[in-house]
Amino acid sequence: MKDDTATTTELIQNQHQKGNQEMCRATEVVSTVERVVDMSSPVMSQDELNLIPPLNFAMVDNGIFRSGFPDSANFSFLQTLRLRAIIYLCPEPYPEANNEFLKSNGIKLFQFGIEGYKEPFVNIPQDTIREALKTLLDVRNHPVLIHCKRGKHRTGCLVGCLRKLQRWCLSSIFDEYQRFAAAKARVSDQRFMELFDISSLKHLPMSFSCLKR
Repeated sequence: MKDDTATTTELIQNQHQKGNQEMCRATEVVSTVERVVDMSSPVMSQDELNLIPPLNFAMVDNGIFRSGFPDSANFSFLQTLRLRAIIYLCPEPYPEANNEFLKSNGIKLFQFGIEGYKEPFVNIPQDTIREALKTLLDVRNHPVLIHCKRGKHRTGCLVGCLRKLQRWCLSSIFDEYQRFAAAKARVSDQRFMELFDISSLKHLPMSFSCLKR
């Protein structure tokens, strides 16, 4: 009986030791996996944390971007776009800090001053939009950023007229406009885009995306 009891005790001790070894191995594996996950987690540099896009920033097409008015907090982000030109749709003079940024980065400024009218006193000049479109379609100016004050109405109208040239249907043009204008969407802007005559611009080359929507 004593021998049987001793054997049973040894078996229990061996199983207990084996169980502890398995637990240790499992713990080691888990710890290794955790270390691998931690090592693979991306670490954001201070420069990357400082990349702040302007209000309402988005890509319109290859080499074409849109936004609200950029300020000094957005300059580092804009440098990553390697812009050649900015199309500015407000009549006010460009701020000195922004002008200095353009000069130091070799960016051309094209200003097409459109007053920020509100309904019902609306007067969006077709000729100005047409000239802005010619500048926008010139690939020598790409990459290019279009902006007004908030990147909603004036910028939205110019982009909407570009979409007409790209043969988007009106419902898709209006959907895009409303996405940026949101609660500030204006019926007059949409009417302007609907009635805008693109016939004098159809001869201009369009080497970027021309997909129908």
